[in-house]
Amino acid sequence: MQLLSPTHFPDYELIDCGEFEKLERFGKYITIRPEPQAVWSRRMDYKEWEKRAHVKFISKSSSSGTWKKFKEMPDQWKVKYHVGNHDIVFRLGLTSFKHVGIFPEQSVNWDFIYNQVTKIKKTVDQPKVLNLFAYTGGASLAAKAAGADVIHLDSIKQVVSWSKENMELSNLDNIRWLVEDAMTFVRREVKRGKKYNGIILDPPAYGHGPNGENWKLEEMINEMIHGVAQILEPQDSFLVLNTYSLGFSALIIQNLVQEAFGKRADSAQWGEIFLPATSGVNLPLGVFGRLGV
Repeated sequence: MQLLSPTHFPDYELIDCGEFEKLERFGKYITIRPEPQAVWSRRMDYKEWEKRAHVKFISKSSSSGTWKKFKEMPDQWKVKYHVGNHDIVFRLGLTSFKHVGIFPEQSVNWDFIYNQVTKIKKTVDQPKVLNLFAYTGGASLAAKAAGADVIHLDSIKQVVSWSKENMELSNLDNIRWLVEDAMTFVRREVKRGKKYNGIILDPPAYGHGPNGENWKLEEMINEMIHGVAQILEPQDSFLVLNTYSLGFSALIIQNLVQEAFGKRADSAQWGEIFLPATSGVNLPLGVFGRLGV
């Protein structure tokens, strides 16, 4: 079992976390946001947090809220991440649901994806990569930067539009965009006999498709992984599975991948992704499983 954390992300810093909040720097701007995993005490005094921060998210409900600005800052700004020999650029923004448009801990998977596509290109001219639950496209951009033919799928039209903006900012093109329910799409691809050289999925604990389809991680992840196993090429291929759900163990990921992929899973990686704070505390942010060439 492995523990992974970003090692080269100059535009991001987790400064401190605790008491169900986190203090982060995205480029030049510092935010305070809710963090349900941070059940311990802050390492820094909260007055220092507010002195440093430009803005704080104030929850109004479990799914929405508003931002309180302490210092002048734009509602939208940009950060970049260097993967391989390419800078991928993200437009960030102060959304009503506490996110800013990037999960920086996922940069460990962006590096893996870029490297896997680069390896597969030695035998496959243009590897086909499917990114499910794709959000604002960090994984899609990493795959495209390495030369893959990428399908980016998410159930929210506005998020897909945001991803397209990030592609253009990153001087990339020709990603195929789909607004669709991930489970419905995978079932259809299984019936069609389609195959991919890379599949990436970072499903939420729960959610809805564009036509009201329900997604519940614990109830549907087993069918999803078995479907993915049928459409992933047996050779010259990779898989990235990431989940962020309180109480979801890396051992669950291990069991799912071993059952679906059989002997190939003997070389799989699994473990936990975390962000180390400058203050000295480590923040867990999901469990992962990966197969590679």
